Amino acid sequence: MDTERDGDVLSHVLATYRSERAVTARFSLSAPWSLHSSGVAGPLIRMCTGAPYWIAVDGAEPVQVAPHDIAMLPQGGAHTVSSAPGLEPMPFRTLIEANSVGRHGDHPIVFSHGGGGPATELFSLHLWMPAQGLGSIIGSLPPLIVLRQAQIPTTASLAQAMESLVNETVAQRPGWQLSAARMADLLLVHILCEHLYAQPQAQEHGGRFGSLRGLDDESIARAISLMHEKPGHPWSVASLAQASYLSRTVFSERFRALVGVTPMHYLGSYRMTLAAEKLKNRQLSLHQVAEAVGYESEKAFSRAFQRWTGMTPSAYARRAEAD
Repeated sequence: MDTERDGDVLSHVLATYRSERAVTARFSLSAPWSLHSSGVAGPLIRMCTGAPYWIAVDGAEPVQVAPHDIAMLPQGGAHTVSSAPGLEPMPFRTLIEANSVGRHGDHPIVFSHGGGGPATELFSLHLWMPAQGLGSIIGSLPPLIVLRQAQIPTTASLAQAMESLVNETVAQRPGWQLSAARMADLLLVHILCEHLYAQPQAQEHGGRFGSLRGLDDESIARAISLMHEKPGHPWSVASLAQASYLSRTVFSERFRALVGVTPMHYLGSYRMTLAAEKLKNRQLSLHQVAEAVGYESEKAFSRAFQRWTGMTPSAYARRAEAD
Protein backbone atom coordinates (compact mmCIF):
# COMPACT_ATOMS: atom_id res chain seq x y z
CA MET A 1 0.00 0.00 0.00
CA ASP A 2 1.21 3.49 -0.73
CA THR A 3 1.40 6.29 1.83
CA GLU A 4 -1.46 8.28 0.34
CA ARG A 5 -3.83 5.36 0.56
CA ASP A 6 -2.75 4.58 4.14
CA GLY A 7 -3.70 8.14 5.09
CA ASP A 8 -7.43 7.56 4.72
CA VAL A 9 -7.97 4.11 6.17
CA LEU A 10 -11.34 5.14 7.58
CA SER A 11 -12.69 5.45 4.04
CA HIS A 12 -11.59 1.89 3.28
CA VAL A 13 -13.12 0.64 6.54
CA LEU A 14 -16.50 2.29 5.97
CA ALA A 15 -16.75 2.01 2.18
CA THR A 16 -18.74 -1.24 2.07
CA TYR A 17 -21.26 -0.33 4.77
CA ARG A 18 -24.56 1.08 3.61
CA SER A 19 -27.87 1.26 5.38
CA GLU A 20 -30.69 -0.74 3.84
CA ARG A 21 -32.99 2.17 4.58
CA ALA A 22 -33.31 5.05 6.99
CA VAL A 23 -36.37 5.62 9.16
CA THR A 24 -36.87 9.36 9.61
CA ALA A 25 -38.93 11.07 12.28
CA ARG A 26 -39.86 14.55 13.51
CA PHE A 27 -41.38 15.01 16.95
CA SER A 28 -42.88 18.31 18.13
CA LEU A 29 -42.54 18.20 21.91
CA SER A 30 -43.58 20.73 24.55
CA ALA A 31 -42.47 20.61 28.18
CA PRO A 32 -42.93 18.73 30.32
CA TRP A 33 -42.33 15.55 28.32
CA SER A 34 -40.35 12.32 28.68
CA LEU A 35 -40.15 9.37 26.27
CA HIS A 36 -38.40 6.03 26.69
CA SER A 37 -37.09 3.89 23.84
CA SER A 38 -36.47 0.19 24.48
CA GLY A 39 -33.80 0.31 21.77
CA VAL A 40 -33.57 -0.27 18.02
CA ALA A 41 -31.41 -2.44 15.76
CA GLY A 42 -28.83 -0.11 14.21
CA PRO A 43 -27.43 3.37 14.83
CA LEU A 44 -29.85 6.10 15.92
CA ILE A 45 -29.07 9.79 15.38
CA ARG A 46 -30.97 12.63 17.10
CA MET A 47 -30.82 16.43 16.76
CA CYS A 48 -33.09 19.18 18.05
CA THR A 49 -34.08 22.78 17.48
CA GLY A 50 -35.85 25.02 19.99
CA ALA A 51 -35.43 24.15 23.68
CA PRO A 52 -32.62 21.79 24.69
CA TYR A 53 -33.42 18.28 25.89
CA TRP A 54 -31.87 15.56 28.04
CA ILE A 55 -30.85 12.08 26.95
CA ALA A 56 -30.01 9.20 29.28
CA VAL A 57 -28.83 5.79 28.14
CA ASP A 58 -30.31 3.15 30.45
CA GLY A 59 -28.04 2.81 33.47
CA ALA A 60 -26.20 6.10 32.87
CA GLU A 61 -26.59 9.69 34.03
CA PRO A 62 -28.63 12.06 31.80
CA VAL A 63 -26.76 14.38 29.45
CA GLN A 64 -28.15 17.70 28.22
CA VAL A 65 -28.16 18.18 24.44
CA ALA A 66 -28.31 21.73 23.10
CA PRO A 67 -30.03 22.81 19.87
CA HIS A 68 -28.01 21.73 16.80
CA ASP A 69 -25.84 19.37 18.83
CA ILE A 70 -25.91 15.85 17.42
CA ALA A 71 -26.45 12.81 19.63
CA MET A 72 -25.82 9.32 18.25
CA LEU A 73 -26.51 5.98 19.87
CA PRO A 74 -24.23 3.72 17.77
CA GLN A 75 -25.89 0.50 18.91
CA GLY A 76 -29.39 2.02 19.15
CA GLY A 77 -29.46 1.23 22.87
CA ALA A 78 -32.36 1.73 25.23
CA HIS A 79 -32.58 5.33 26.41
CA THR A 80 -34.83 8.14 27.62
CA VAL A 81 -35.19 11.61 26.11
CA SER A 82 -36.94 14.31 28.13
CA SER A 83 -37.41 18.02 28.73
CA ALA A 84 -35.88 17.56 32.20
CA PRO A 85 -34.33 14.69 34.17
CA GLY A 86 -36.49 12.66 36.56
CA LEU A 87 -39.80 12.81 34.70
CA GLU A 88 -41.85 9.63 34.38
CA PRO A 89 -41.40 8.50 30.76
CA MET A 90 -44.01 7.31 28.31
CA PRO A 91 -42.96 4.50 25.95
CA PHE A 92 -41.94 5.83 22.53
CA ARG A 93 -43.62 2.77 21.05
CA THR A 94 -47.06 3.94 22.17
CA LEU A 95 -46.85 7.23 20.26
CA ILE A 96 -45.08 5.70 17.26
CA GLU A 97 -47.71 2.99 16.84
CA ALA A 98 -50.47 5.59 17.10
CA ASN A 99 -48.88 7.80 14.44
CA SER A 100 -47.27 5.31 12.03
CA VAL A 101 -48.64 4.63 8.55
CA GLY A 102 -48.09 1.18 7.04
CA ARG A 103 -45.04 -0.96 7.83
CA HIS A 104 -42.42 0.57 10.13
CA GLY A 105 -39.99 2.53 7.96
CA ASP A 106 -42.27 2.86 4.96
CA HIS A 107 -43.19 6.43 5.91
CA PRO A 108 -41.65 9.14 8.09
CA ILE A 109 -43.04 9.33 11.63
CA VAL A 110 -44.45 12.67 12.74
CA PHE A 111 -46.28 13.47 15.97
CA SER A 112 -46.80 16.13 18.65
CA HIS A 113 -46.70 15.46 22.39
CA GLY A 114 -46.26 17.24 25.71
CA GLY A 115 -47.68 19.66 28.22
CA GLY A 116 -47.67 22.94 26.31
CA GLY A 117 -44.48 24.47 27.72
CA PRO A 118 -41.22 25.36 25.93
CA ALA A 119 -41.08 23.60 22.57
CA THR A 120 -38.43 21.19 21.28
CA GLU A 121 -38.42 19.94 17.70
CA LEU A 122 -36.65 16.57 17.76
CA PHE A 123 -35.34 15.10 14.50
CA SER A 124 -34.38 11.42 14.32
CA LEU A 125 -32.67 9.07 11.87
CA HIS A 126 -32.62 5.31 12.43
CA LEU A 127 -30.24 3.47 10.11
CA TRP A 128 -31.16 -0.10 9.22
CA MET A 129 -27.77 -1.72 8.60
CA PRO A 130 -27.25 -5.04 6.78
CA ALA A 131 -27.03 -8.05 9.07
CA GLN A 132 -24.65 -7.09 11.89
CA GLY A 133 -24.22 -3.62 10.40
CA LEU A 134 -20.87 -2.03 11.14
CA GLY A 135 -19.81 -5.05 13.19
CA SER A 136 -16.92 -4.46 15.55
CA ILE A 137 -16.67 -0.78 14.62
CA ILE A 138 -20.08 0.07 16.05
CA GLY A 139 -19.89 -2.56 18.76
CA SER A 140 -16.75 -1.00 20.23
CA LEU A 141 -18.03 2.59 20.34
CA PRO A 142 -19.48 4.14 23.50
CA PRO A 143 -23.27 3.81 23.83
CA LEU A 144 -23.71 7.57 23.35
CA ILE A 145 -21.74 10.06 21.26
CA VAL A 146 -22.57 13.77 21.44
CA LEU A 147 -21.07 16.22 18.95
CA ARG A 148 -21.39 19.74 20.33
CA GLN A 149 -21.37 22.66 17.93
CA ALA A 150 -19.69 24.81 20.59
CA GLN A 151 -16.66 22.48 20.38
CA ILE A 152 -16.79 21.13 16.80
CA PRO A 153 -17.56 23.79 14.16
CA THR A 154 -18.78 21.30 11.52
CA THR A 155 -21.55 20.09 13.82
CA ALA A 156 -23.78 23.02 12.82
CA SER A 157 -23.64 22.12 9.12
CA LEU A 158 -24.27 18.43 9.89
CA ALA A 159 -27.28 19.42 12.01
CA GLN A 160 -28.63 21.61 9.21
CA ALA A 161 -28.21 18.75 6.71
CA MET A 162 -30.05 16.38 9.04
CA GLU A 163 -32.91 18.83 9.61
CA SER A 164 -33.29 19.38 5.85
CA LEU A 165 -33.18 15.65 5.17
CA VAL A 166 -35.91 14.83 7.69
CA ASN A 167 -38.12 17.71 6.54
CA GLU A 168 -37.76 16.67 2.90
CA THR A 169 -38.68 13.06 3.65
CA VAL A 170 -41.87 14.19 5.37
CA ALA A 171 -43.00 15.53 1.97
CA GLN A 172 -42.34 12.02 0.54
CA ARG A 173 -41.40 13.17 -2.94
CA PRO A 174 -40.42 10.40 -5.40
CA GLY A 175 -37.06 8.92 -4.48
CA TRP A 176 -37.18 10.05 -0.85
CA GLN A 177 -36.42 6.61 0.60
CA LEU A 178 -33.19 6.14 -1.37
CA SER A 179 -32.17 9.74 -0.70
CA ALA A 180 -32.76 9.29 3.03
CA ALA A 181 -30.66 6.11 3.17
CA ARG A 182 -27.73 7.61 1.27
CA MET A 183 -27.77 10.89 3.20
CA ALA A 184 -27.98 8.96 6.46
CA ASP A 185 -24.87 7.02 5.43
CA LEU A 186 -23.00 10.28 4.81
CA LEU A 187 -24.07 11.69 8.16
CA LEU A 188 -22.91 8.53 9.91
CA VAL A 189 -19.48 8.73 8.27
CA HIS A 190 -19.10 12.42 9.19
CA ILE A 191 -20.13 11.77 12.78
CA LEU A 192 -17.65 8.91 13.12
CA CYS A 193 -14.89 11.04 11.58
CA GLU A 194 -15.57 13.89 13.99
CA HIS A 195 -15.72 11.51 16.94
CA LEU A 196 -12.38 10.03 15.93
CA TYR A 197 -10.53 13.27 15.43
CA ALA A 198 -12.12 15.73 17.88
CA GLN A 199 -9.94 15.72 20.97
CA PRO A 200 -12.56 17.15 23.40
CA GLN A 201 -15.01 14.40 22.47
CA ALA A 202 -12.38 11.68 22.78
CA GLN A 203 -11.41 12.96 26.23
CA GLU A 204 -15.04 13.24 27.35
CA HIS A 205 -15.56 9.52 26.79
CA GLY A 206 -12.20 8.41 28.11
CA GLY A 207 -10.31 7.99 24.83
CA ARG A 208 -10.94 6.52 21.39
CA PHE A 209 -12.60 3.21 20.92
CA GLY A 210 -12.37 -0.01 19.02
CA SER A 211 -11.53 -0.14 15.34
CA LEU A 212 -11.57 3.65 15.20
CA ARG A 213 -8.93 3.78 17.90
CA GLY A 214 -6.88 1.26 15.93
CA LEU A 215 -6.78 3.64 12.98
CA ASP A 216 -4.57 5.96 15.01
CA ASP A 217 -1.85 3.29 15.02
CA GLU A 218 0.01 3.13 11.70
CA SER A 219 0.72 -0.61 11.89
CA ILE A 220 -2.79 -1.62 12.98
CA ALA A 221 -4.35 0.75 10.44
CA ARG A 222 -2.28 -0.94 7.73
CA ALA A 223 -3.62 -4.36 8.74
CA ILE A 224 -7.23 -3.16 8.86
CA SER A 225 -6.91 -1.54 5.45
CA LEU A 226 -5.43 -4.73 3.96
CA MET A 227 -8.32 -6.81 5.30
CA HIS A 228 -10.82 -4.42 3.77
CA GLU A 229 -8.98 -4.19 0.44
CA LYS A 230 -8.55 -7.97 0.03
CA PRO A 231 -11.15 -9.77 2.18
CA GLY A 232 -10.83 -12.94 0.10
CA HIS A 233 -7.08 -13.25 0.67
CA PRO A 234 -6.07 -16.15 2.96
CA TRP A 235 -4.89 -13.86 5.73
CA SER A 236 -3.35 -15.25 8.89
CA VAL A 237 -2.12 -13.52 12.03
CA ALA A 238 1.43 -14.16 10.81
CA SER A 239 0.90 -12.63 7.35
CA LEU A 240 -0.92 -9.60 8.76
CA ALA A 241 1.83 -9.09 11.34
CA GLN A 242 4.46 -9.27 8.62
CA ALA A 243 2.57 -6.72 6.49
CA SER A 244 2.35 -4.47 9.55
CA TYR A 245 6.11 -4.74 10.24
CA LEU A 246 5.51 -6.20 13.68
CA SER A 247 6.23 -9.52 15.33
CA ARG A 248 3.26 -11.85 15.56
CA THR A 249 3.07 -11.47 19.35
CA VAL A 250 3.31 -7.68 19.37
CA PHE A 251 0.82 -7.40 16.49
CA SER A 252 -1.75 -9.67 18.17
CA GLU A 253 -1.48 -7.92 21.52
CA ARG A 254 -1.60 -4.42 20.04
CA PHE A 255 -4.52 -5.22 17.72
CA ARG A 256 -6.61 -6.66 20.54
CA ALA A 257 -5.75 -3.80 22.89
CA LEU A 258 -6.68 -1.12 20.35
CA VAL A 259 -9.54 -2.75 18.44
CA GLY A 260 -11.07 -4.85 21.20
CA VAL A 261 -11.10 -8.17 19.31
CA THR A 262 -8.51 -10.49 17.78
CA PRO A 263 -7.38 -9.89 14.18
CA MET A 264 -9.12 -13.07 12.99
CA HIS A 265 -12.36 -12.14 14.76
CA TYR A 266 -12.29 -8.74 13.09
CA LEU A 267 -11.59 -10.29 9.68
CA GLY A 268 -14.39 -12.84 10.12
CA SER A 269 -16.87 -10.15 11.12
CA TYR A 270 -15.97 -8.01 8.13
CA ARG A 271 -16.17 -10.96 5.74
CA MET A 272 -19.65 -11.85 6.97
CA THR A 273 -20.85 -8.25 6.70
CA LEU A 274 -19.55 -8.13 3.14
CA ALA A 275 -21.13 -11.50 2.35
CA ALA A 276 -24.49 -10.30 3.67
CA GLU A 277 -24.34 -7.38 1.27
CA LYS A 278 -23.35 -9.60 -1.68
CA LEU A 279 -26.16 -12.09 -0.97
CA LYS A 280 -28.65 -9.38 -1.93
CA ASN A 281 -27.30 -9.61 -5.48
CA ARG A 282 -29.33 -12.48 -6.92
CA GLN A 283 -26.97 -12.69 -9.90
CA LEU A 284 -24.16 -14.00 -7.69
CA SER A 285 -24.07 -17.71 -6.87
CA LEU A 286 -23.39 -18.94 -3.34
CA HIS A 287 -19.99 -20.16 -4.54
CA GLN A 288 -19.12 -16.70 -5.87
CA VAL A 289 -20.11 -15.04 -2.61
CA ALA A 290 -18.15 -17.59 -0.57
CA GLU A 291 -15.07 -17.19 -2.77
CA ALA A 292 -15.23 -13.38 -2.59
CA VAL A 293 -14.94 -13.48 1.21
CA GLY A 294 -12.20 -16.10 1.42
CA TYR A 295 -14.00 -19.45 1.57
CA GLU A 296 -13.17 -22.22 -0.91
CA SER A 297 -16.00 -24.39 0.41
CA GLU A 298 -19.66 -23.35 0.23
CA LYS A 299 -20.36 -25.61 3.19
CA ALA A 300 -17.74 -23.93 5.38
CA PHE A 301 -19.02 -20.51 4.35
CA SER A 302 -22.63 -21.49 5.08
CA ARG A 303 -21.69 -22.74 8.56
CA ALA A 304 -19.78 -19.55 9.34
CA PHE A 305 -22.57 -17.32 8.03
CA GLN A 306 -25.22 -19.16 10.04
CA ARG A 307 -23.16 -18.86 13.22
CA TRP A 308 -22.86 -15.13 12.61
CA THR A 309 -26.43 -14.25 11.57
CA GLY A 310 -28.49 -17.15 12.92
CA MET A 311 -29.75 -18.05 9.44
CA THR A 312 -28.46 -19.78 6.34
CA PRO A 313 -27.20 -17.71 3.38
CA SER A 314 -30.21 -18.75 1.29
CA ALA A 315 -32.66 -17.80 4.05
CA TYR A 316 -30.93 -14.44 4.47
CA ALA A 317 -31.07 -13.80 0.71
CA ARG A 318 -34.80 -14.63 0.63
CA ARG A 319 -35.50 -12.29 3.54
CA ALA A 320 -33.47 -9.50 1.92
CA GLU A 321 -35.42 -9.96 -1.33
CA ALA A 322 -38.73 -9.83 0.54
CA ASP A 323 -37.71 -6.62 2.30
